[in-house]
Amino acid sequence: MTQPHPIQPEKKRILTGDRPTAPLHLGHLVGSLQSRVRLQHEYDTFILLADVQALTDNFANPARVRANVLEVALDYLAVGLDPRHCTFVIQSQVPEIAELTVFYLNLVTVSHLRQNPTVKTEIQQKGFGEAVPAGFFVYPVSQAADITAFGAHLVPVGDDQLPMIEQTREIVRRFGGLYAPVLTEPQALLSAFPRLPGLDGQTKMSKSQGNALFLGDSADEVKRKVMGMYTDPGHLRASDPGRVEGNPVFTYLDAFDPDRERVQALKDHYRRGGLGDVKVKSHLVDVLDGVLTPIRERRAEAARDAGAVMALLEAGTRRGREVAAQTMAQVRQAMGLDYFSA
Repeated sequence: MTQPHPIQPEKKRILTGDRPTAPLHLGHLVGSLQSRVRLQHEYDTFILLADVQALTDNFANPARVRANVLEVALDYLAVGLDPRHCTFVIQSQVPEIAELTVFYLNLVTVSHLRQNPTVKTEIQQKGFGEAVPAGFFVYPVSQAADITAFGAHLVPVGDDQLPMIEQTREIVRRFGGLYAPVLTEPQALLSAFPRLPGLDGQTKMSKSQGNALFLGDSADEVKRKVMGMYTDPGHLRASDPGRVEGNPVFTYLDAFDPDRERVQALKDHYRRGGLGDVKVKSHLVDVLDGVLTPIRERRAEAARDAGAVMALLEAGTRRGREVAAQTMAQVRQAMGLDYFSA
């Protein structure tokens, strides 16, 4: 297994990551993973396995989170994230993030957190009602600590996460105004591809919604899921004209089929009628098999030595802690909390 790369402070820094509550899926691939693979060569890239954040709604099942840290790391290696060019960090093993979160909580009001549209949507999706765990309620503040602890200049996000980045920017500005401008104010780096719909065509692909196609799914599982996908409910017979807009099968072809002319020809044929859903889905199965086969093979190879993968995570986390410790030294000095410094 390759060794992690040294920190490159001359490069601008990116922080990105995932909650390890399940293996990653196709939505992650088009929404973030493909761009991370490209960006790791251009920026000093830190990738956070956000297990503390995952516990905000999985606190009763920490074993699930722990197990999926390895699963997500395997997905990272499988898609081409290279520890020679990026740093993997386990969030819970960097206590400086928790310390910074506590300081930031004094800079944010409850009413402001309550108005955060991303948090409001997720609270509704998870059915918390009035029983929202405090840890979940304040996780935007924890995310701000994640971003700023590592001095990230850019944070790749979907448009639904923009309120989180703005929250972070507000905290950085308030901290700078009260104490000293020692923190980096991050910018959002929007994904080029919109959110991938789930297999049910109703919501975005999500682990929690049960509508995901995972990167590690077998060829048989991919075929089963694709053949059961939602299409156009009005397309009852192959001879019927069909709708392409809102049809997730064509959205997936847009995302994964590199032959743009072929995709356009399929869309035209489907619209005028004479093209059955089974034929379109069969083509999508072939396209996805081409995308996922090398990912499956790399994942299986990495999984043969789980100990080496965990060693990579340990080394990356140690390096991440060094960076966060530097940030916290500046934060404590700015706040007058550096009691024992020389």
